[in-house]
Amino acid sequence: MSHSPQISYPNSVKIVEVGPRDGLQNESQTIALADKLQLIANLTDAGVQHVEAGSFVSPKWVPQMADSSSVFAQLPRKAGVTYSALTPNIKGLEAALAVNVDEVAIFGAASESFSQKNINCSIAESLKRFKPLMAMAQRHGIRVRGYVSCVLGCPYEGDISPTKVAQVSKALFDMGCYEISLGDTIGVGTPLKTQQLIETVRQALPTSKLAVHFHDTYGQALANILMALQHGIRVIDSAVAGLGGCPYAKGASGNIATEDVVYMLHGMGIETGIDLTKLIKAGKNIMTTLGRESHSKVAGALLTE
Repeated sequence: MSHSPQISYPNSVKIVEVGPRDGLQNESQTIALADKLQLIANLTDAGVQHVEAGSFVSPKWVPQMADSSSVFAQLPRKAGVTYSALTPNIKGLEAALAVNVDEVAIFGAASESFSQKNINCSIAESLKRFKPLMAMAQRHGIRVRGYVSCVLGCPYEGDISPTKVAQVSKALFDMGCYEISLGDTIGVGTPLKTQQLIETVRQALPTSKLAVHFHDTYGQALANILMALQHGIRVIDSAVAGLGGCPYAKGASGNIATEDVVYMLHGMGIETGIDLTKLIKAGKNIMTTLGRESHSKVAGALLTE
């Protein structure tokens, strides 16, 4: 009987909780500021150490995020927690700086069509637009995280070449992003494609600088995350209760639920610093507010026990 080479897993993984931003931004009902603040407080109380708490984009495009300045101004900040925001342009960064955001994120797409439909410009133009923003962030000592969307498929173009993803990732990294989060925006990725993607991208930049952001549209996110862990990824983006989707990607159901990721990691002996029971309560609380059921399988199982 031949033995396969030993697969090694990390001892610990950092979870970047995107529920308050990526999750809530697609909700059609307006969510009260108090409910957003409560969600963030509940998440950090559960041990989440990185929360994407808001987005400084035009309220015309994302009305749900119009109160991000108030969210940051009134956050019950906890020591050791990073509160970050999405800032697609200089104006957004200025607004973020005004309320002492710890860190910001910018995004590029690996698909030309998605870039055109999402931000009305080519990939090259979108990257060029970030240059002054990066310079400004550096002057203020603010770390910038880079997102690459549509890394495993695009609603307009179908399959996306891993080489293209590697190029965009490297461009963001070279520009000064300390970490690049690879986003399967429409959730079409499968494990071997995930493997191929990571193997290609890590030829362009260190694995330690990569994170993954999987949507669970087709139920593939945990399998893809497992594959990413096997290939050295140590940072995972997820949203409590599986909140969110992409407003520009039809039928893209939410992010993978943080509860499900944490349950899997803890079951593998990988530390996250998160208390699963408290995390499930945080998810239940926001879903009760929204008047919907949680998308988390783990929450569903443990709340009925």
